[in-house]
Amino acid sequence: MTQQLDYHTIFEIFRRFRESEPEPKGELHHMNAYTLVVAVALSAQATDAGVNKATKDLFAIADNPQKMLDLGLDAVTEHIRTIGLYRNKAKNVIKLSQLLVDEFGGQVPSSRAALESLPGVGRKTANVVLNMWFHQPTQAVDTHIYRFGNRTGVAPGKDVVAVERAIEDQIPAEFQQHAHHWMILHGRYICKARKPVCANCIIADLCRSDEKTKDK
Repeated sequence: MTQQLDYHTIFEIFRRFRESEPEPKGELHHMNAYTLVVAVALSAQATDAGVNKATKDLFAIADNPQKMLDLGLDAVTEHIRTIGLYRNKAKNVIKLSQLLVDEFGGQVPSSRAALESLPGVGRKTANVVLNMWFHQPTQAVDTHIYRFGNRTGVAPGKDVVAVERAIEDQIPAEFQQHAHHWMILHGRYICKARKPVCANCIIADLCRSDEKTKDK
């Protein structure tokens, strides 16, 4: 585990991220809080591009819980069959839609505890929804952020919860809202798992990783 970076270095890292991309966006397509919940839940062990492809036609006809229930399990299953674990995920989509109708008046709740009560929705999914839709400075730690946090020393931790806490504790407040998007995108396209593209990295001089590469 790389040693924790100091405050001034972390500030400079996120200052550069903000300068490069002031308003980073998630890559999952959605049109409201409900479709965001479903998309994020479906993205577990799947790529955003794969989820977007599968949900394009689905969301066109079922963009709220009741419409999804009216569509039914078999049709939902067929729409998302190209996504990993699609059968179980389809069941969860129907179950969470039913719970939203029965317990929340068809509306997506804005608390982590309520979101985590929905089938197929864990802490990471809840944090994504709270951040992207309700504009709360929550940190959804996925494999990219876990790798980035530990590799660079921005937010080292032995597990995703520890990394989430490190982000909340170490990253300056003014960067908290967009922090997880900057880290996800950087981890996905630059700070890659097998071979980081350090030649294209805007924070390479600040990173303490011993995995740096010199070629593109």
